[in-house]
Amino acid sequence: MKCSPFEFSSDNKRYHTLNFHNRITFGKKVFKAVIDCGFTCPNKDGSKGSGGCIFCDGGSGYFTHRLPSVSEQLNAEKERICTRNGDNSPIIAYFQANTNTYAPVNTLRKSYNEALAFQNVCGISIGTRADCLSDDVLDLLSEINTRTYLTVELGMQSVHNTTIELINRCCTHEEFLDGYFRLKNRGIRVCLHLINGLPGETAEMMTETARQTANLAPDAVKLQMLHVIKGTRLEEMYHAGSFELLSRAEYINVIVRQLELLPPETVIERITGDGDKSKLVAPMWSADKISVLGGIDKQLAELDTWQGRLYTG
Repeated sequence: MKCSPFEFSSDNKRYHTLNFHNRITFGKKVFKAVIDCGFTCPNKDGSKGSGGCIFCDGGSGYFTHRLPSVSEQLNAEKERICTRNGDNSPIIAYFQANTNTYAPVNTLRKSYNEALAFQNVCGISIGTRADCLSDDVLDLLSEINTRTYLTVELGMQSVHNTTIELINRCCTHEEFLDGYFRLKNRGIRVCLHLINGLPGETAEMMTETARQTANLAPDAVKLQMLHVIKGTRLEEMYHAGSFELLSRAEYINVIVRQLELLPPETVIERITGDGDKSKLVAPMWSADKISVLGGIDKQLAELDTWQGRLYTG
């Protein structure tokens, strides 16, 4: 059988896994410790919009601990991680909930420094929006980048402005590109989030998002299925029959097509999503993560294809 010419996996995958990347970078398996600093978002506080994106349910803080300080949250996460994996497990401090560069710089510096001072932390990952990267924030990120392994995660979701308007992101694709290049010009590692199955998008539109993402040559990408969560505007649209969700087979087909287009060096940090199962309305098949991962592996093998096979550079 012809195999991928790119040796970017040690766990029998045909794509560049985060596990492989971390083992090469840090010499061992690394774990993410999630943090909620209580920040908000310009798409929620009225400065750019209100209510957040139509799929937003509290800023993706599903797995965070409602504790006052960064150190207390990291302590809780360390206990969870080390109980299963040993006391010396390296940790990425993951500022996950809401927009984690949307605060005064001194507030951000205090939070980031508190995480850096915590035992076992070997890096920081900061989830944010591309339109929340002022010059003083970029200066701070550049400083942090000299002190630790920094990743900035940007919610891209789609390259199609019709979709961006529909989901109420309040940040055009052109604004996103500006923020992305401002980070890359500072030499900062960037991970892009893409969502498949957004209302009104065809498989061809999702593939085009991957093609344009490939042209950016990002350091990393997170791919996931759209989740309908209780209490969101998306749930109202779903029950009104305004759009149809992808089936499991359709999602796997899209993922395989996207992987073929993405650069082989781009780390796939997520290939399906984890949501709060107690609030998940649909698609219920997405809750069986192992089955979805197995289906992607199987299709890649059956088609004898791999990440980057159609990447043109």
